[in-house]
Amino acid sequence: MDEIKIIKKDKSITIQPKINIYEVNRKIADENLQKFKENNVISIDIMGAIGAGKTTILEKIVEKIKDRYNVVMIGGDIATTIDTERINRFGIEVYQINAGCHLDAPLIKKTIKNINLADTDIVLVENVGNLICPAEYVLGTDMRVCVVSVTEGPYMVMKHPIIIGHSDIVVINKIEMAELMEVDLEKLQEDVRKINPRTKIVLTSARKGKGIDELITELGFD
Repeated sequence: MDEIKIIKKDKSITIQPKINIYEVNRKIADENLQKFKENNVISIDIMGAIGAGKTTILEKIVEKIKDRYNVVMIGGDIATTIDTERINRFGIEVYQINAGCHLDAPLIKKTIKNINLADTDIVLVENVGNLICPAEYVLGTDMRVCVVSVTEGPYMVMKHPIIIGHSDIVVINKIEMAELMEVDLEKLQEDVRKINPRTKIVLTSARKGKGIDELITELGFD
């Protein structure tokens, strides 16, 4: 369990919290996952920084699969409903959660109570734009996807090992800008593999639709 150390002048006091919030969150996440599985729902947590292209990728995915699957989207953001409105125009059911720096399992539990899971095939969760907090708060989904962008620079993967290490798929987006941004795509992929050898890597240019079919296959939506 995490400890909090308080240093005051020449005294050092260590406090051990009675409740581990990560353990509580994980327990509820397990309940969420069980609920999804009982209803044969595929659930995906999509994480990444603001501007990485999460919503654009979701738009491309939803556009391709909406006629074959009943899809529900849960969007997390600090403010506004901009992203969920972009997905809602495809005619699927959407839910907006305005939260702090991340979504957590209790928020997802409350939200899915409003969803008819028996009539749902896929739940897509767009987490709050943040590369730090979402990593350690599992939601109870089948899969976790991290979207990174070459516009975030050549070192962003190595600087954020926790979220990369917790991801089943890492999407490297905006690859059409790699040369302009002086980012080596091969090096980015090497960095991902050093941190998480088991993860799958998909290269995308979401606005152009490149790599979306491959991502759909990796997500199991074929």
